Amino acid sequence: MNHLWAPWRLAYIAGPRADGCIFCEAGRGTDDRAARVVYRSASGYLILNRFPYNSGHLMAVPYRHVTRLDALVAGEVEGLMRLVDFAVRALEHAASPQGFNIGINVGIAAGAGFEHLHMHVVPRWIGDTNYMPVLGDVKVLPDHLDQTYDRLAAAMTEIPNPPRV
Repeated sequence: MNHLWAPWRLAYIAGPRADGCIFCEAGRGTDDRAARVVYRSASGYLILNRFPYNSGHLMAVPYRHVTRLDALVAGEVEGLMRLVDFAVRALEHAASPQGFNIGINVGIAAGAGFEHLHMHVVPRWIGDTNYMPVLGDVKVLPDHLDQTYDRLAAAMTEIPNPPRV
């Protein structure tokens, strides 16, 4: 039997849980690189998922702590969608994905790991789902988060009409 090691998963499974909201903390923070925040607008920000489904997995997060879409006000809804659009354009520029999964998990029962509303933007490539996750329960990511951060942060400076809302 072959063994595949994914020690980074243990940090997620067994690691300490933050007392507060990780998204509120990242939103208030000043060290964007350490928090993996790649872009900020007036109403929210884009952050790399520390335990990504695929390389470049971003989340669009409103600054205000809300748990449901209906708690957002009109400007926040527009701002969140503009961030999602910007994430797609930046990922296309930086990594040339062939598609995207974009979604929201509302509530713990639906898979939301945190009770702070956020939208996932997952870049996809043909063949990126292979036998590894199915047979080995392992996802192989070709990039380190630092490399992904650098590439996306650079791409975002080159994308016209970034969201300011």
